[in-house]
Amino acid sequence: MRVGSSSAGAIQRVSRLLPLAVGFLFCAVIVEANGQNARATPSAQNHPVMVTRLYTGADGQSHIDKVSVVFHGAPDEVSAAVKTSSAYLARGAPGMFETWHDTGRKRYIVVISGEAEVTTTDGERVRLVPGSLYLTEDLTGKGHTFRVLGNQEWVALFVDFAP
Repeated sequence: MRVGSSSAGAIQRVSRLLPLAVGFLFCAVIVEANGQNARATPSAQNHPVMVTRLYTGADGQSHIDKVSVVFHGAPDEVSAAVKTSSAYLARGAPGMFETWHDTGRKRYIVVISGEAEVTTTDGERVRLVPGSLYLTEDLTGKGHTFRVLGNQEWVALFVDFAP
């Protein structure tokens, strides 16, 4: 996926959404170290926050599941902190397609605009849509494909975990 310059309008849209996306990202996600689904602990008025997880299973194939964010504290709930190594914006042009690949490193993806689709080795598909949070952990095996849908470019914030 190419990271590059953009038109002034696109930069303004991204700059307005970036603080929201970063704030959501760093307050939203923790997954149990053993890779099992975590359980949400929301207060009475809050709903669980779900993360779509792309991972390599014991069978060596890529799979998709949903995990709940674990929050702690009251009245302001926060997730556990995650050490990161880099954060950057990525974009893909309408119709862009990447053939089979793994993610290379564990990361969060927060979609800002556009729509894309990931297909796993078992044929399962997930749409990557604005406002959604994804955790990519398919680090081995054949991986997944990626396609930008529609006629709008896809823009997302990528946050790589520290090694």
